Order: sequence, then C-alpha cells, then structure tokens
Amino acid sequence: MDEIGIGIVGSGFMGRTYAEAFTKYVKYARLVAVTGGTRAPRLAADYGLVHVSTVEELLARRDIAAVAVASPHLDHARTTIMAAARGLHVLVEKPMATTEADCSAMIEACERAGVNLMVAQTQRFRLVNVTARRLIEEGRIGRVLAIEETQMDTEGLAGQPAWQARAECGGLLLAHGVHNLDRMRWLMGCEPESVFARSMAYTPASPIEMSTMALFTFPRGTMGTFWCEWECPPPGFPRSASAARIMGERGLLDLDAYGQLRLGNAAGWTVVCEQALIDWRGQGSLDPVRMAAYQAQGQEFVDSIREGRPPSVTGRDGRACVRMALAAYKSSQTGQPVALQTA
Repeated sequence: MDEIGIGIVGSGFMGRTYAEAFTKYVKYARLVAVTGGTRAPRLAADYGLVHVSTVEELLARRDIAAVAVASPHLDHARTTIMAAARGLHVLVEKPMATTEADCSAMIEACERAGVNLMVAQTQRFRLVNVTARRLIEEGRIGRVLAIEETQMDTEGLAGQPAWQARAECGGLLLAHGVHNLDRMRWLMGCEPESVFARSMAYTPASPIEMSTMALFTFPRGTMGTFWCEWECPPPGFPRSASAARIMGERGLLDLDAYGQLRLGNAAGWTVVCEQALIDWRGQGSLDPVRMAAYQAQGQEFVDSIREGRPPSVTGRDGRACVRMALAAYKSSQTGQPVALQTA
C-alpha cells in the first residue's frame, strides 16, 4: 500500500502537534490538507499543506484516506460521522465526544463504513506507562489490587483555550482526566463497576468544574481513585502532573509519566526507567521528547490502516472513558454511587 493521505481538522495546539507528527515522524503518512479555526492558513503555510475552507471540502478530497480530528470536542461526533460516510479512517482527539450517545454513533458509523476509528490516548505510548503495563503483564507485582491516579495542574482555566470554559464542553475531568481514566482501566485490564465522586470549583465564578475526587470499584474487589485537580496553587505537588501509585499482591509501582517508574518489593525500590524531561521553555510543545508519544500513536494509526486491523485504542476505549467521566459527574450531582455499564 502507498502512503496514507491525511487531512487535519483543527488548527490549534493539537492541530499543530499532529501536523508535526505526520510530516516529520510517522512513516507511510503524507499530510495533505488542513481546515478549521483562524490559525489554519498559518498552519498550512508552515507545513506546506493545502488550506481548505470547510470540513466538507476537506473530507471530499480524493487525495486523503484518513483524517485527524483535533477540533473542540463538541464537533468530534459530527466530523467523525461525516468522515466515515466518505470512507475515511479517523483518529479523533480525546475526549471522544461529550455524550455516550455520540460516542456510540461514531462507533456505529465507522463500523458500518468499514473504516478504522482510533481515539487519541497518548499516555498509552509514553515510555513509563508502556513499561508499567509490561511489568504488570509479566506478573512482577502480582494481581493489581488498587490504583491511585493524580492529574494536578496549577494553571487553571488560564492554560486552556476559551472554548474549554463553556459548560456544554463538559469540564476538565472530561477534557483531560480521560487520560488517567483510560490508564486506570488499561493497567487494571478490566472495566470499572461503579463510581462515587465529588466535582467542584474552589472559585465560585468558574463556569465549569475544576476539581474531582473519584473512587471507582473494579471486579474482584479491586479499586481505583482519581484526583483530577486544576486549581492547585504553585508550585504544585511534585510527581503529580500525571502519576499513579499501583499496588499489587506482591509489589508496588510508583509511576510518574513525565519522570521515573519505580518498582518496589521486599528488597526496596528500583528505578526501572525514566522519561526524559520535555523542554517546554526551550524547544516548547514540539520538543522531540514530547513528540515521541505522538509519533508512536500516529504510527499505530497508519499501520492499522495499512495492515487492515483495528487500532490498539478503539472507539470502545474512548467511549468507556467518556462513560466513566460522565458517571463521576452524575455521582457528584446526586451524591450517590453510580453503576457503570460495560456493554
């Protein structure tokens, strides 16, 4: 099979990230065109792409076979369903959508069209997380009994695009916490059965929730907690931006997705691997260290198309994370545990 022609919908932070990945790192990919947002003309010029005015025009091009959807997540379902109708494979940013019904419609549209639907979960492609998953699968800590996840940020809404503050976009647990929710279920190797949660904003004027604490129960009496916090005062807690503490029957894993993975057992602690630091102040968001996960993710997407197989992160994975986030919100609103359907 020849190179896979790709179009991008969305020209913001993630649109530029995908442009960098597909033009410089991913083999057998040929980035063709971009649309969406005021920055699209500049993005097209920077990467030698065709700028088109509408999503419909981009999806109608005969020189693309796949599309990366990096627009605000309210638009994900519409764009994905339109792309599937044109016979295009889809890589859609997290969260997959803002409702479970939209997620299901996206899955059904892609299955009906016989195209791949991959949901972006770059944490699955970071060194520390990949290594932790391998150690668990090898039985190095025994059966996982509990996971404590944290995602803590000090920037609040100031570090988010303006559209993210709109209530209809769902909030920060849905927008960003799905990374940790996916990692939790990925490392557990099963789906949660229930959640009890509290979501709130310490700043009363905030239009969306900024903080969530959630307790998930899993099969066989295992459990996972998640503190998703976007109002943490500087300097923030160390090793907490994307972290997990994992307790197994025979050992422990202390995971910092942007730092070290440490293995603990009766002999003490051992550093198993360490993620190089992203040079945010120097090279910025396109630092090759950050881009490594997007290279691996993009390569998996392209390879799945070329090999005629499902991608490693499917629409069902994306829907499961949206389901978890929405159930946590519902629990917070009702003050009651919420059962999670896994079908």
